[in-house]
Amino acid sequence: MKRSITIAGHQTSISLEPIFWQALEREAVRLGLPLSALVAEIDALRIVADVPPNLASALRSWLFDEST
Repeated sequence: MKRSITIAGHQTSISLEPIFWQALEREAVRLGLPLSALVAEIDALRIVADVPPNLASALRSWLFDEST
């Protein structure tokens, strides 16, 4: 499922399976953030990695880390 999200003032399209979108939406609610703000925070962490993954992979990995 592809969605467009605004990150740092620009639109980006992200393709994720529906279960990952649902998990991201739950985490955004839990953290009291708009979904776009949560994705932007994860994107900022991704960018500083030694070998930055693509954004979809970073979102999946972040969700996995949060659940463990």
